[in-house]
Amino acid sequence: MIQFDNVSMRYDTGHEALKRVSLTINKNEMAFLTGHSGAGKSTLLKLIMLMERPTNGQVIVNGRNLKSIARREIAYHRRQVGVVFQNHQLLFDRSVFDNVALPLVIAGHQPREIGRRVRAALDKVGLLEKEKHNPITLSGGQQQRVGIARAVVNKPSILLADEPTGNLDPQLSTEIMQLFEQFNQVGVTVLLASHDLSLIARLQHRMLTLRDGQLIEAMR
Repeated sequence: MIQFDNVSMRYDTGHEALKRVSLTINKNEMAFLTGHSGAGKSTLLKLIMLMERPTNGQVIVNGRNLKSIARREIAYHRRQVGVVFQNHQLLFDRSVFDNVALPLVIAGHQPREIGRRVRAALDKVGLLEKEKHNPITLSGGQQQRVGIARAVVNKPSILLADEPTGNLDPQLSTEIMQLFEQFNQVGVTVLLASHDLSLIARLQHRMLTLRDGQLIEAMR
């Protein structure tokens, strides 16, 4: 599903964010990516999303080498990869419904299909009754749920999350992780970057640890 083969990433500044990283995330697996701030977690996720291209090595997603994906194909690739950010990146001049609908509007879906899929996604995260609200009126945990609904509305085969519980208290963090587990249980491959080791330790999933751009541990 996701494979890194001897991948290195050096930015124009000279900073080498990843160094010869090799790993495999299996189809339908849920795994955690950990490491100190600046270890390379976000860079690794950006390579999967094609927000960056590796300096060396190969990244293979859904059986396809991302080197072979032309610029015009990037948007289609990203529809297969849902992304949840720590700061939600919601639009506060639009309703909850419109925020979740945005990927479908961009993809050119018909209004009836958009309505059906948006409401299904909001129902999954427990926010169906909030569809007409402005996100700014919601709690931090609810805003993160809106971000998750937006990430899954395209029915991606892969779901990535970059510190999705970083701004939440322990109880809300646990609830958000349970949501990710629910999506994983219905066949979505999930990879989450997090530094919350105490929370990760309570969940029975593989942990991949980066240190200074190198993969130092991959354990259950």
